[in-house]
Amino acid sequence: MLILLPPSETKREGGDEGPLDVSRLRFPSLTATRRRLLREVRTLSRDEAASVKALKISARQLPEVARNRSVTTSPTMPAIDRYTGVVFDALDAQSLTPEARSFAASHLVIQSALLGPIGGLDEIPAYRLSHDSKLPGVHLAKTWAPLVPAEIGAGDELVLDCRSEAYVALSPLTGRTNCWFLRVVTESDDGSVRALNHFNKKSKGLLTRALLLHARDLVSIDEVIAVAHTAGMRMERGGPGEVLLYAPAP
Repeated sequence: MLILLPPSETKREGGDEGPLDVSRLRFPSLTATRRRLLREVRTLSRDEAASVKALKISARQLPEVARNRSVTTSPTMPAIDRYTGVVFDALDAQSLTPEARSFAASHLVIQSALLGPIGGLDEIPAYRLSHDSKLPGVHLAKTWAPLVPAEIGAGDELVLDCRSEAYVALSPLTGRTNCWFLRVVTESDDGSVRALNHFNKKSKGLLTRALLLHARDLVSIDEVIAVAHTAGMRMERGGPGEVLLYAPAP
């Protein structure tokens, strides 16, 4: 089983481990691509004006450029501790049990625009690169789309795809028989169901936390639904390859 999460724009500072060792990240076949993108990000970071434009940030966010300039020399920490934001606040990795964190090491994957899919406990630095960033001479979707499907869900293992649609577009997982896209929805008083956008992130984080605390290698989407129900969440099958998680109306 793999739980696939999007990354977060925001990241925690610091780290207790040494600089990034790309060769130790999960999915080592991606090492050469990761190194190429790291070189491009560092090169871009030498030009602040170009970085602001390419990363789609404001002049007040220049510290993000400095992060990229030192991306291969700055300290690292586990990915689930590095990323912040709504999904990861709800996941609350720091309070997970040792068993849950161990389960995350082998069953949680976070798709980074810079590093591609990485393991939940892979040691990574702080950086800034989003799915829609414009690296000179690099098209992120064309870079990752041919590579990621060969690493994720290539067999018949269960994949719960909790990525945002933007990160799904960066690396679509098509033609997988046991890959389920999680769609967070809400039900109105009249019974109509609609998808949630920003407000879906907390529900994804809470579901991921429940699955990590359960710490069992599930093989079917019905088992995932059962874990969600035990955690007090309403979840059911949707259309083909889709599972619905119900959240309170915002």
